[in-house]
Amino acid sequence: MPEKDIAPLAGVRVLELGNYIAAPTAGRLLADFGAEVIKVERPGTGDELRNWRLKKGSVSMLYRTINRNKKSVVLDLRSDAGRTAVLDLVKQCDILLENFRPGTLEKWGLGPEVLNAANPDLVITRISAFGQTGPLSERPGFAAVAEAFSGFRNLVGDPDRAPVRVGVSIGDSIAGLYAAFGSVMSLFQRETRRGTAVKVPLAERVIDVALHEAMFSMMESLIPDLGAYGDRRSRVGGRMEGIAPSNAYVCKDGASIVVAGNGDAIFRRYMETIGRPDLGNDPSLQSNAERWERRIELDAAIGVWTATLPSVEALRMLDAAGVPAGPIYTAEDIVNEPQYAARNMIQSFDVSTGEEILEGVGFPGIVPVIGGTSLPIRTLGPDLGEHTQEVLGGLLGMDADEITAASNPERTLA
Repeated sequence: MPEKDIAPLAGVRVLELGNYIAAPTAGRLLADFGAEVIKVERPGTGDELRNWRLKKGSVSMLYRTINRNKKSVVLDLRSDAGRTAVLDLVKQCDILLENFRPGTLEKWGLGPEVLNAANPDLVITRISAFGQTGPLSERPGFAAVAEAFSGFRNLVGDPDRAPVRVGVSIGDSIAGLYAAFGSVMSLFQRETRRGTAVKVPLAERVIDVALHEAMFSMMESLIPDLGAYGDRRSRVGGRMEGIAPSNAYVCKDGASIVVAGNGDAIFRRYMETIGRPDLGNDPSLQSNAERWERRIELDAAIGVWTATLPSVEALRMLDAAGVPAGPIYTAEDIVNEPQYAARNMIQSFDVSTGEEILEGVGFPGIVPVIGGTSLPIRTLGPDLGEHTQEVLGGLLGMDADEITAASNPERTLA
C-alpha cells in the first residue's frame, strides 16, 4: 500500500481546543494517522507555543513540530458567536480535545453536558494537571509540577544534589499519549456499538487525563516496593535502581557511551571484553541483586577500560561480544545517522519563521512506523488562522460577517 494511503484514522474529525504541549501532542498523534484535526486558537496570539524556544521570526519550530498535519482556525471563545461556532463544529466532529484548567469550559458554557447535547456521540478528552475531580483538581500546574508530584522528579539526577529535570517536557508528552490512546479507545467502543440499542453514556465518553497520573503510571514498582519491602527509592544518577552494571562511561576521546550489560549471561561476556574475567566468574556477582551491591566497584572497572579506547572502538568490541551498548547522540549525530534515514525518521521541509523561509529543515518523523518507514508528514504546524475561512466558511457555511463575529476578540461575555 502506498504511504499516502496509510491513514488508519481517515474519516475521523477532531476539534482541538488545546494550548501548549499536552493536548496538542494528542492532536498531533491523531493527525499523523489521518484524522482531520481542527485546532482552535485565540485571536491575535494563538497558541502560546508559537513563541516557545523562538529564535527568530514569529513562529517557533516547536509549534511547527507539535502542530503538524493540523488546520488552524481562529475563534474567540469569550464571545457568543465564537462559542456558537464551537458547538456547530462539535456537531461535525468525533473527538474534542482540551487542556484548560478544570472549570474553564464550564465557565464558557461549553461543559460536557452542553457538548453532549450538541453531539451525543462526541468523545470528550480533557487534560489537566490534577484531573477533573479530587481536592487538587482546580489547582493549575504545568508538567514540571506534575512530574514532581508523581514521584518521577525525585528519581532523576545524582543523590548528592537537588533533583533535576529531563531536557524535554516528558510529562506533557506522556499525557498526550494517554489522551490519544483514550480518545481512540473510546471511539472504538462507540463504533462497536453502532447499530445497537446500547449507547455509550456521557460519563464513559469523557476521558480524564491528569498530568501527574500519566507520569505516576510510568513509575513501575515504586509504590509496590514501598509496601512490600519498605523500600524508599532514591536518585542513582545514570544507573537504574537494582540493575547493574548499566551506566554511561567516558571514553578516551571524551565521548560517553551507554552500556547495559546487566543480563546474567551478558555480564560474563562483558567482563571478558573489558579484560576482567575474574569479575565475570566471581560467584558473588551472578545476579543483578549481587551486582547492584558492588555497582561502584563494577563501574570503576568498566570506566578504567573505556578510558583507554576511543568510543568507536569500545562500541565495536562490545557489539562483537553481544553486549548492548550505544553512543550518546547529539542532534547533529541523529541527523547524520543512517538508521534514522533508513526509516524516514528525519523529514526535511522548507519552513517559514513568519519572517523568512528556512530551507531543508529536518523534522522528526511519525511514530509508530506502518508499512516499513515513517509515514510522510503532510504539513507542518499551520500559520495562525490559516484555515479559518476553509473550516468556518466551507464546513459550517458561515458568511464573512459571521466569521468576523466569531473570531473578533472585542466580543466578550456579557
